[in-house]
Amino acid sequence: MSRIRQHVRGTRRTATAGVAVATATLLAVSLSPAAHADGRPTRATAVEHAASALLAHASALGLTSAQDTSVRDVIVDKDGTQHVRYDRTYRRLPVLGGDFVVHLARDGAYRGADRATRRAVSLPSVTPVVSGPRAARLAVNALRATRPGDRLKQVKAKPELVVDALHGAPRLAWRTYAAGLDSLGNPVARTVLTDARTGARIDAWDSIETATGDGKALYSGTVPLETTQSGSSYQLKDPTRGNTYTGDAEGKTDLCFFGICFSRAPATLFTDADNHWGTGTTADRASAAVDAQYGTNETWDYYKNVHGRNGIAGDGKGSYNRVHYGSNYNNAFWDDSCFCMTYGDGDGTTFGPLVALDVAGHEMSHGVTSKTAALTYSGESGGLNEATSDILGTMVEWYANNSSDTGDYLIGEKIVKPGFGKAALRFMDKPSKDGSSADYWSSSVGNLDVHYSSGVANHFAYLLAEGSGAKTINGVSYDSPTYNGSTVTGIGRDKVGKIWYRALTVYMTSSTNYKGARTATLNAAKDLYGAGSAEYNAVAAAWSAVNVT
Repeated sequence: MSRIRQHVRGTRRTATAGVAVATATLLAVSLSPAAHADGRPTRATAVEHAASALLAHASALGLTSAQDTSVRDVIVDKDGTQHVRYDRTYRRLPVLGGDFVVHLARDGAYRGADRATRRAVSLPSVTPVVSGPRAARLAVNALRATRPGDRLKQVKAKPELVVDALHGAPRLAWRTYAAGLDSLGNPVARTVLTDARTGARIDAWDSIETATGDGKALYSGTVPLETTQSGSSYQLKDPTRGNTYTGDAEGKTDLCFFGICFSRAPATLFTDADNHWGTGTTADRASAAVDAQYGTNETWDYYKNVHGRNGIAGDGKGSYNRVHYGSNYNNAFWDDSCFCMTYGDGDGTTFGPLVALDVAGHEMSHGVTSKTAALTYSGESGGLNEATSDILGTMVEWYANNSSDTGDYLIGEKIVKPGFGKAALRFMDKPSKDGSSADYWSSSVGNLDVHYSSGVANHFAYLLAEGSGAKTINGVSYDSPTYNGSTVTGIGRDKVGKIWYRALTVYMTSSTNYKGARTATLNAAKDLYGAGSAEYNAVAAAWSAVNVT
């Protein structure tokens, strides 16, 4: 349940009166080393440089005395270049689309910024005409409308007043999180954005980001696990990866509203007497736990060893897994509020246990997105959010190099049962093979469900990695077409992963659309391989091949 992140109250006023606040903050971190051993600036130094840039370039960044900012993420490149990502508030209200990234040279000199919106954020009033209770009722109705014929239980909604700068001229809006339980007791949730003056719906999106699947080790064969000894037994907790662990949800579900959980399904830590876990069959509840823990480990290692990211949030702290969630639950989800992954067992006909490796990589990548670009989960940005998880989840599968679950460009191929009717959830070489996804960009692609509009970026990533045309890779046949009839030559999946990750963490913002993604990945390719390089030109060619120009 990877929700749109709540903006943290700003700690740095951008008006002159805020200089003292900024200075106090800088003094608090001044005891930290100013540079790494290799001479690169530290994160604290990058924040200090960025604070100076905000004061010096407030006008160019659209900052005013009515606004506050807070640091969301910091990246320091090997050459000392710094990128500091900010959220913005206006008169203490979160600004959707107010986020921006400041880019700085090694010496702290301002190089520019990427902004989610370039419109001036200013309102005549922050007093709503539409009441909060009315916005809540509208959101509840919107949630019920998505589940026709299903008697939802314990449905509640919590509205929050925000400034919407994502959908045209900034306006006052209610962002309402509506949540409940379906007839099986499984969670359903929807975020509804309502004009606070007219009551008109601006946008709405599912608040549970899912990849439906099936799990079996079960799927990954015999895998190594780092565990924790406790007395004469062992715990399925990995002290080498931030104490990530896996627990049993015991068929129960969460009861959470507005980020407050009145009760949570348990995560009873798995233990074992001889440190040999599971039997590879569903008869042993620990088998699914093995897959979940293994997926967490491989995702952690991929981000750390390939991208230098220490943990999903970049802070070295581990997440945890819950398996056997709910009754016949055909989903898996990442939840920011518990910083955890949750897996259902499937219904046995359409899907089985949802603990496959690429599902883990997909859902945990939602956690990375929420801590970086925070791509809004609707429209084209929502498609890019889902595609990011498909692309990087696929990279995790290739990175793992597991002979029982070899790398491919299929999403969820291990979890589908015959009742699903297809070989996988999604197909990156030609997304339309799933019957719903878009192969190419069009002006209407943003109207599709985000799992289907993601097809454009998935297709781009496949073409960039492997190229167009028919081929067989790891025993799987692919045949990837192009919109413009061009022949695309791939640059290899490792480079694709690096380009997409840098674009996500350095250049994309909450409002990035497909045109913006083209620009972001070109900037990333330029940073990594140089302007005019073969990689840079291949990125441009692959986007053109999916009609993003």
